[in-house]
Amino acid sequence: MAAPPYLRRWAWVHKWSSLICTVFLILIFLTGLPLIFHEEIDDWLEPPHYVELPASTPRVSFDRLVSEARRVYPGYIVTSVFADDDEPQVYVWLAPSWGQYLDKPRTRRFVRFDARTGAVLDQSQPLGARRISFIGVMLRLHMDMFAGLPGALFMGSMGLLFVIAIVSGAVLYGPFMKKLDFGTVRVERGRRLKWLDLHNLLGIVTLAWALVVGATGVMNELASPLFALWRQTDVQTVLAPWREQPTPPPVEWIGVDAVYAAASKAVPGMVLTSATFPGSPFGSSHHFLLWAKGDEPLTSRLFSPVLVDARTGAALVVHMPWYLRALELSRPLHFGDYGGLPLKIIWALLTVITIVVLGSGIYLWLKKPAGAQVKARKSGDAKEAIV
Repeated sequence: MAAPPYLRRWAWVHKWSSLICTVFLILIFLTGLPLIFHEEIDDWLEPPHYVELPASTPRVSFDRLVSEARRVYPGYIVTSVFADDDEPQVYVWLAPSWGQYLDKPRTRRFVRFDARTGAVLDQSQPLGARRISFIGVMLRLHMDMFAGLPGALFMGSMGLLFVIAIVSGAVLYGPFMKKLDFGTVRVERGRRLKWLDLHNLLGIVTLAWALVVGATGVMNELASPLFALWRQTDVQTVLAPWREQPTPPPVEWIGVDAVYAAASKAVPGMVLTSATFPGSPFGSSHHFLLWAKGDEPLTSRLFSPVLVDARTGAALVVHMPWYLRALELSRPLHFGDYGGLPLKIIWALLTVITIVVLGSGIYLWLKKPAGAQVKARKSGDAKEAIV
């Protein structure tokens, strides 16, 4: 008996959604594997070296670090400060001007300080001497294949096809398994049929995880346009009272330490990380823009922006829309790095299994016997027809 028309349609959807995205998905999962352990790999390849000091040692003043960074790069403006909450280090980023910051990203510089002693640990190297880290290469390949926003949107479309392939595969799995017990692998019927059964079994076992990773991956690829939408809507509404006013000169600004103190009072119990200086095209001409996050493993990925008036120190917490909250929640679910090393290992094992599923799908399509679709349709086996 021939397969019902709806199953043939689902088989067509599964076949072409899988074939179009599989090669790119293999790249995504292969590069995603080391990204799960990015902290461990970075520490192994470039071990951090800090002076041994008591845990109670206080951090040095941000104002002191900013002044030292300006001394290292005279004539540059400070664009942002990043205070690492995992390591005792602070990055101060600089640029010749905000215009060059946007138009000539290679002119950006940084100075990395020991947060407890103020010692310079590292600083920007000349352009010809710079090298991108292994994790940096993996991240760019994973996100956009070094193609910027077009590459990110393309990879997001491949992730969407992956989600469609998962859903259509689940629809086809029920009819396919009517004649077989769950977990059956017909090893005695030849290599191709054995791989078909393994492909189906591993796919259905990892279905829920793959669906979560695929959907959250699509969300992550939309980060740039979603943040751009937020800046052009909600943020512009908040900043409307200052839109026509000139940027106050730096001599009128309060100190960076006072900025962090004001923001800390506005979001008690949260950890402050970065502070972008006034004049930034991604912030405000009159405010320091700080990002605060929770102090628990999961809430540490939920950020809240705080605007601090550069003259008065008045702090304002900016509302984050639902779509950015969804994006922030998607990140720990995508990489599985919020539950320590055990969860990372589980995520890595599931990633390897998914790579096997993707590779076996290509193998089954390449090794499809002549006339397999006709035979499968006559027997009513829709899943066999697509591979």
